[in-house]
Amino acid sequence: MKQICTFGNSSHQIGDLHLLRNSNDDAAIAKLLANCPVMRLEAGQAVTEAKHARLYIVLSGALSVATDTRTGMADGTVSKILPGESVGEQSVLDEEANLSSITALEQSDVLVIEADLVWQLIDESNVLARNLLRLLSFRIRAANAQLRRRQKLGEFYRQLSMIDGLTGLYNRAWLNDLLPTMIATAHGSHAPLALIMIDLDHFKKFNDSHGHLAGDQALRAAASVLSGALRPTDFAVRYGGEEMMVLLPDTSDKVALAVAERLCERMQQAIIFADMRLPLPHITASFGVATLQPEQDEQALIAVADAALYRAKELGRNRVAGTA
Repeated sequence: MKQICTFGNSSHQIGDLHLLRNSNDDAAIAKLLANCPVMRLEAGQAVTEAKHARLYIVLSGALSVATDTRTGMADGTVSKILPGESVGEQSVLDEEANLSSITALEQSDVLVIEADLVWQLIDESNVLARNLLRLLSFRIRAANAQLRRRQKLGEFYRQLSMIDGLTGLYNRAWLNDLLPTMIATAHGSHAPLALIMIDLDHFKKFNDSHGHLAGDQALRAAASVLSGALRPTDFAVRYGGEEMMVLLPDTSDKVALAVAERLCERMQQAIIFADMRLPLPHITASFGVATLQPEQDEQALIAVADAALYRAKELGRNRVAGTA
């Protein structure tokens, strides 16, 4: 038969309090808790004395607990505390003020145990220490699981932020983040790295003639050409506007020029107006090819490829040019 312990004018079984379950001496625990106050909270009422190191156990009703964000360690998570459950354990163990915001979700009775009494319970009965360790272990596991989910979600959004929404190619943010690393890797392993700058020819005129929706479709068609002709280890980037870029790891200058020629030819055959079956060259592209040189950084490599692109335009566009 479970011992009935009295908190003020209310009666509750020791075994209903999660931190005190499975005790071998309910009578001794009931005696220690006999003078603990029971706080009556109305719906929406906050625990105004939560700034002290105290343990709160819900006897009836429910509490909402929002962790404090000012320390930088918590994230504002809101938890619902039901009858038998507790809040404030960490505050008691740390002997620090409780920074959580505690509010009643409905009319609630809450047992208040001062920190000194919690430590006395731990000293006189190992049941509280054992249950407390189980509770903290569960909360750590739950917090770690939540952290992993948020990390995965954060990585998903990070990756999403590096994709150009119109073309599906990588964007400038991705390039700024990854190109320096690729160059450092190439320098460290003495492996070649080629870069192709691409500019759609007379794109403003195309937009003026066919409209911006058709211009968007032309950009998507050009991006599809790049994506469909590259190796899985290559990368296609929308550099800005109608400018695109292809990165070719482990690729020599000769091979990069051949890749650019292939892309130039396929660009001419791409279909923009699917309903009219009108192939390019009502829009074409010019290509500038550069390969990484010793001690060259990303800005210098891009500048060399851009200069090659400019030469391709000077030579009549719709063609490939390499370094001079």
